[in-house]
Amino acid sequence: MRTIRRSLCGLAVFVLAAHCLVARAAIGKPLELDDVAKIVRVSDPQISPDGKSIVFVLSRPNIKQARADRSLVLVEIATGNQRVLTYDRKGVSNPRWSPSGDRIAFLDPATPDEEAGPSGSAASASAREESPPLEPKYQVFVMPMNGGDAHRVTNSAQDVEQLEWSPDGTRIAYVAADDNPNKQAIARHDDAFEVGDNDYLATQTQMPSHLWLVPAEGGAARRLTSGSWSLPKAAPPSSPASPLSWSPDGKSILIVQQATPNWGDTDQSVIAAVDVSSGQIRKLTTHKAFEGYPIYSPDGASIAYWYPRDGDPNNGNELFVLQGHAEGIDLTRQLDRNIVRAIWSQRGDSLLVAAHDGVRVGLWYQPRKGAARRLDLGDLDPTWSFWADMSLAKDGGLAIAGSTPTHPNEIYYLAASGGSPRRLTAFNQEIASRDLGRSEELRWQGPGAMQEDGVVVYPPQFAAGRKYPLVLVIHGGPQASSALSFNALAQLLAAHGYVVFSPNYRGSDNLGNAYEHAIFNDAGEGPGKDVMAGLAALEAKGFVDENRIAVSGWSYGGYMTSWMIGHYHIWKAAVSGAAVNDLVHAYALSDFNVTQRYSFGGPPWSQKLAQAYRDQSPISYAWQITTPTLILSDTGDARVPISQSYLMYHALKDHGVTVQFVAYPVPGHFPGDPVRSIDVFRRWIEWVDKYLQHS
Repeated sequence: MRTIRRSLCGLAVFVLAAHCLVARAAIGKPLELDDVAKIVRVSDPQISPDGKSIVFVLSRPNIKQARADRSLVLVEIATGNQRVLTYDRKGVSNPRWSPSGDRIAFLDPATPDEEAGPSGSAASASAREESPPLEPKYQVFVMPMNGGDAHRVTNSAQDVEQLEWSPDGTRIAYVAADDNPNKQAIARHDDAFEVGDNDYLATQTQMPSHLWLVPAEGGAARRLTSGSWSLPKAAPPSSPASPLSWSPDGKSILIVQQATPNWGDTDQSVIAAVDVSSGQIRKLTTHKAFEGYPIYSPDGASIAYWYPRDGDPNNGNELFVLQGHAEGIDLTRQLDRNIVRAIWSQRGDSLLVAAHDGVRVGLWYQPRKGAARRLDLGDLDPTWSFWADMSLAKDGGLAIAGSTPTHPNEIYYLAASGGSPRRLTAFNQEIASRDLGRSEELRWQGPGAMQEDGVVVYPPQFAAGRKYPLVLVIHGGPQASSALSFNALAQLLAAHGYVVFSPNYRGSDNLGNAYEHAIFNDAGEGPGKDVMAGLAALEAKGFVDENRIAVSGWSYGGYMTSWMIGHYHIWKAAVSGAAVNDLVHAYALSDFNVTQRYSFGGPPWSQKLAQAYRDQSPISYAWQITTPTLILSDTGDARVPISQSYLMYHALKDHGVTVQFVAYPVPGHFPGDPVRSIDVFRRWIEWVDKYLQHS
C-alpha cells in the first residue's frame, strides 16, 4: 500500500573463471525453481574516498538454515579483483568508509556481554555461563583496512539502526531506540501498554529512536537527542530511514524529527539540525509534515530534502534546496518524477537524482538551475526498493547495484567521463546463462486518453503465430512501477510457457505526477480499467490465448488481483498475495494505519467516506467472484494484516468458490528467507499450471 512518503586476489580470478565454466555448461537450460536458491544479492555499494574500490554487502541464500548469509566484499574498480572482508559474521550491513579511507564501519549483531572497544575482546566464558544468554543486538564495528580484525565500538542496549562518520573521522554518529523504562515490570508480567497509532501486532510501547555519538576507537557514547519524538525507523517495504548527514565542519547533523515512533505518525515528520556540542535542535522550515531525507551540500551552505508536490502525500516526492529558513527552491518540478534518491555532486552545483521513468529506473543530474540531464545506463536498471541503490565518488564515478532484464543484480561502475556502465561482479552469471525470456515494453492508451505502459516477458522459445496462455503479475505500491529489470517470478512463469504481463496503472510513479495522483479516492476502479486496457492492447497482438488468462500479484498487486476477479470474469485462476481486501481494516490494523486517510480525504467514519472505503474494498464484491483463487500471506505481516486474507478466504469458501489459503508463520510483508520465498513461487506457479495448462 501507499506509504508516506580476506581472500587473495587470485582467488577472485579463480572464482570468476569457475563462473564462466559453469555458464558454458548451462547454456540452453531453462530457469528452474531450484535456481532461485542460487541467486545472490549485492547491495549498498560504497565507493572509497580515493575512488579506487567499492565495498558492498553480498547476501547468499542459506537453504539449510533458512536465512541469507551476508558478508562485506571489496572490489577494485580498475581490475575487478575482489576480496572478502568478513567471514564469521553473517549479519553485516551498512558499510561506511571513514573519510580518509583507512577504516570501514559497519553494523553486525553482537551480544551485550561482548566488550566494546579497540581490543574487541569478549567477556570471559565463565561470566557468560553464570547468566542466561543475551539477545544479540546490532552494534557498530570498525575494521582497519591495513589488516587486523574489526572491533566493536558501541554497547547499545537496543539495535543500532544506522551510522555515519564525522567529517574528521574521529567520531561516529548512530541511531538506536531507547530502552523500555518498564522492562523490569514487563519481566514480572506487568506488561500492559497504551496503544497509539501502531499496528495490531504491537506487544509493547514503541520506543523512540535517538541520536548518539561515540569515539571511532570506542569508548563512552554520548546521547545527543531525547524525548517522546523519534528519528524515523525503517519499515520495509519502503525506503531506508532518512540517513544522517553531517555538516562539513562537523558542528551539526541533519535529522528528521517524527512526532512519535509509531508507524502511523510517519506523516508528522520535519527536517532539523542538531548542534553536536550542545544537542540543541533547530527546525529548518515552516512545514509541519511530510519532510524527509535532508543532506548537506559539500560546502555546507545548502540543504536538499524531499517534500511531496504541493504538500500532498498523494503526489510524488520533489527535491527542494534551501538556504536559510525558507522552504527552499523546488528543483525537480519540471522533471516531474517521484524522487527516490538524491546525492550532491562534489562541486555542489547539482544533485544526482533517481526516479522511475517509463519502464526504467532513471538517473539524472539536476542542476540548481535549468533542466535535468539524464544518464545513459543502457539496459541497466539500478536496484530499486523505494530507493535507488548507488553511491557517488568525489570524482563523479558512480557505483550501482543493479540488474538487466536477463541478469540478476551485480555491482556496476559508471565512470565520470561517461560511456556505459561496466559490470564488476559475476555472482549471478549462472542464472544469466539460462535460457531466459525476452522482455519488452508495451504501451497503450488507457481511459481518458492516458498514455500507459507495462512490461511483457515472453517464453524463451516464443514463436510468432502461436497462441500462448497469459499470466498477469501486477506490481505493488502503488507508488512503484513495473520495470525492465530481472524478475525471477516472471522468468519462472515464462519458462513454463506463459507470456507474462506486468501492467502499470494509475498510482504508479513512472509517468508523472498527474498519473500518480489519479489514484486518489479511486483505489480500484480506475486502476482496474487501466489494466484491462493494457490487456486489450496485448491481446491485439494476436498471440494471447484469451481462454487461458490468470491474474496475480502481491501487496497492492494482491489488492488489484482481488479487485479484478470481483469485477471481470475472464480469469481461469488467480493468486492473491498479502492483499488488502478491506480498506477499513487496513486503516485500523496496519502499520501505516491512519495515514490511509490521505488516500481518501479523511478517515472512514463519516457516512460519505465510509461508503467510499466500502466501495473501494475488494471484499465488497467477493460475492461476484467465481475465479479459483490461491491466497498467500504471512501471519506476522504488519503492513497487510493476515486478517485481510482470512476475510477473503471465508467469503469465497462460503460462496462455493474454489479457494486455497496458505499462511507462512513468519514476520514481514513477504517471507524473507530463501526457503519460504521459493515455496511462494512454487505454489504460485503450480496454481497457475493447474488451471492454465490443463484447461
